[in-house]
Amino acid sequence: MEKIINKEVKFYQQVKQSHSEYKKAEPFPHCVIDNLINEKLLKQVSSEFKINKSDSINFDNPNEKKIASIGWENFGYQSKKLIKYLNSKHFVDFLEKLTGINGLIPDETLEGGGFHEIERGGFLKIHADFNKHSVSNFDRRLNVLLFINEEWSQEWRGDFEMWSRDAKTCVKKISPIFNRMVIFSTTDYSFHGHPDPLDCPEGIFRRSIALYYYTV
Repeated sequence: MEKIINKEVKFYQQVKQSHSEYKKAEPFPHCVIDNLINEKLLKQVSSEFKINKSDSINFDNPNEKKIASIGWENFGYQSKKLIKYLNSKHFVDFLEKLTGINGLIPDETLEGGGFHEIERGGFLKIHADFNKHSVSNFDRRLNVLLFINEEWSQEWRGDFEMWSRDAKTCVKKISPIFNRMVIFSTTDYSFHGHPDPLDCPEGIFRRSIALYYYTV
């Protein structure tokens, strides 16, 4: 079986040390992990990336301009394999050790998650996420974003931004480069987004996989 995780990555090997870094991170608990996913697999996921209009939500309002998949229908074989692994007990155990949040529950329905795509002119205003699952009413505790942009330029203004608790100041910018994972705690003050309209060429997209984890 082809490996999914690069186990030699520091955050995976030294999870106890990484937990301390995670908790101390500003402006809210988070970490950035590069190259955690097997590169060959993620390139296959990238080649499968497609969002069908019939199985998606097209957001176009003053707060956001993006498209997001619904459920599992948009995923090819490799994409399903990756997402199933990221929802598996093995990976959830890693997340619990990293974050210190026990009893994490993955969302098999992928509510609000899955493939996200932003085209030229798209944006996501600074916000804090919903914190209750609409069906189970579980508490949303953790976001995992995995960027799958095989070519990216800083000039395209697509950084993932983390803002202060009062949502007035940008504290950190993270470039959405290929095989970069951002893990952060979902709270009432974990303000994030990318507020500037994307300035990439036509035909280039800012793509990511978003997954959310809950507790009872």
